[in-house]
Amino acid sequence: MTVLAHRATASDEVTRDALAVLQPGFEGTTAPAWLLRRIGEGLTAVGLFGRNIASPEQLAALTAQLREEREDVLVAIDEEGGDVTRLEVRGGSSFPGNLALGAVDDTALTRGVAHEMGRRLAECGVNLNWAPSADVNSNPDNPVIGVRSFGADTHLTARHTAAYVEGLQAAGVAACTKHFPGHGDTNVDSHHALPRIDVDLDTLSARELVPFRAAIEAGTKAVMSAHILVPALDPTRPATLSPQILTGLLRKELGYEGLIVTDGMEMNAIAGTYGIERGSVLAIAAGADAICVGGGLADEDTVLRLRDALVAAVREGTLPQERLADAAARVRALAAWTVAARPDARPEGGRASGIGLAAARRALAVTGSAGPLTRAYVATLTPVANIAVGDETPWGLADELAALVPGTVSGRYPQGATAADVLAAAGDRTVVAVVRDAHRHPWMTEALDALVEARPDTVVVEMGLPRAEPRGALHIATHGAARVCGRAAAEVIAAGAGV
Repeated sequence: MTVLAHRATASDEVTRDALAVLQPGFEGTTAPAWLLRRIGEGLTAVGLFGRNIASPEQLAALTAQLREEREDVLVAIDEEGGDVTRLEVRGGSSFPGNLALGAVDDTALTRGVAHEMGRRLAECGVNLNWAPSADVNSNPDNPVIGVRSFGADTHLTARHTAAYVEGLQAAGVAACTKHFPGHGDTNVDSHHALPRIDVDLDTLSARELVPFRAAIEAGTKAVMSAHILVPALDPTRPATLSPQILTGLLRKELGYEGLIVTDGMEMNAIAGTYGIERGSVLAIAAGADAICVGGGLADEDTVLRLRDALVAAVREGTLPQERLADAAARVRALAAWTVAARPDARPEGGRASGIGLAAARRALAVTGSAGPLTRAYVATLTPVANIAVGDETPWGLADELAALVPGTVSGRYPQGATAADVLAAAGDRTVVAVVRDAHRHPWMTEALDALVEARPDTVVVEMGLPRAEPRGALHIATHGAARVCGRAAAEVIAAGAGV
C-alpha cells in the first residue's frame, strides 16, 4: 500500500468513527435521504423525538426504514414515562413516572413497568432508551428533575434505578442511566444555563453516586452525563467535558465499562458556553463515547459540522485518534448487543397492559373526601413546562373526569391567573383545582389558597411534587402528570361523588 493510500484509508476510518459517535435527530415521520446516506457512511445511531412519532405502526415502519441501511443501527428515544414521553407525546403516557413508582416503593412493580415500556419500544424498533433518571431529588425547588426522580431518598432511588434498568434491558432495550454524576441538587435548568452543585466529596459519594453505582451493578448499557459544574470534582469544566468526572470517576473509580452518552449538546449549558463543535470534541476527549444532539438541531448541516470538528481535532492533535476509535468501538459494541437482544416481536398497535394504570392508582395519596359532585368545574393552573417535558404533551384530568362524571366542564389558567378568574367561570359548580409543583409557583399557591377559602368544598389535585400540606375537602397527590395519573385521580373523585 502506498503512503497516500494508507493516509486515505486512515482518513476514511477517522471519518467513519466521527460519524459513529453521533446521535443526531431529524424532522419528520420518515427518514430523510440525507440521514439514510449518512447511515450508509458510518452513522451508527439516531435519536427520535415527539416530532418523529405519529403511531406505533408508523414508528415501526420508520425504524425498519433505518435498518434497511444498517441492521444494527441504534435507535434512541427519551421515553421516561410519566411527564416525559415521546412515544405517547400527543395523548400522555400510559405509565406513571419515577416519582410515582418511588412513592409506591415496590421494586417488582418498577421492574414490571420498565419491562412493559421496553416491550412496547422494542416492538416499534427502538433499542436505546435515554432513561432512567437516577438523580436524587434532594432540592425540591429543582426546576428540571422533580417528578422525573424516584425521590429524595438516596437508597430508595438506588434500588428503583436498578430495578428499572433490569426491567428495560430484559425487554431487549438498552438503558441509559442519567444524569451523571447527579442533577438532583440544582436550581437551574441546564437547558437554559450551566447549573452548579456546591457539595463536598463525601456528600456526593453518599448521595448522588449511590444510584449510579446501583445502575452499574445492574448492568446498565449506557450512562448519560450531566451538563453541571461540580467544583468538588472539577472546578472548571462541566461533567460532560470533564476527564476527572467521566474518565477518572466513572471509568476508573466506579469501574464502568459501557457507553457514555452526553446529554443534548445543543442545551445552553454547553452550546452557550463552549459551542457544540468545541463541546463535542472536548466531550469525546474527556471520555464520552456518544454525542447526543438533535433535540433542537435536526439537520444534515449539524451532523457534518460535528463530524468535521472531530476529524479536524484528530488531525490537529487535540483529540487522540485512539480515543475517538475507542469511543466508536463502544458505540458499535452496544449496537451489536441490541441485535443479539432483539426480541422476536411485531408491532401490535400498542397492545393494552394494565400495569401502568395499576401503578398510578397505587401511587395516589388521598386526604379527605368529596361530597356530591354532579356538577364539576376542573380548573387547571398551568405553569410553563420545562423543555425536557415539553408543552406539547397534554396533562391534567379534565378529560378523564368528564368521561366519568358527565357534564363536567373545564378551563386552563396560565401564570398570573387568580381565584377570582376561576370562580367567575365555575359559577355554582364544585371546583376541582389541578396544580403542578404549586410550591414552586407563588401565583399558583395564592390562587389555590383563595379558592379553598372561598369554596371549602374545593377538590385539590397536585400532579407535581407534593410539598404543601393537603388542603381542600379532598386532596389528591398523584406524584406525576401522566395521563394514567389523571385517570387514577379522576376515579377517586368520581367514586367520592357516588358515580
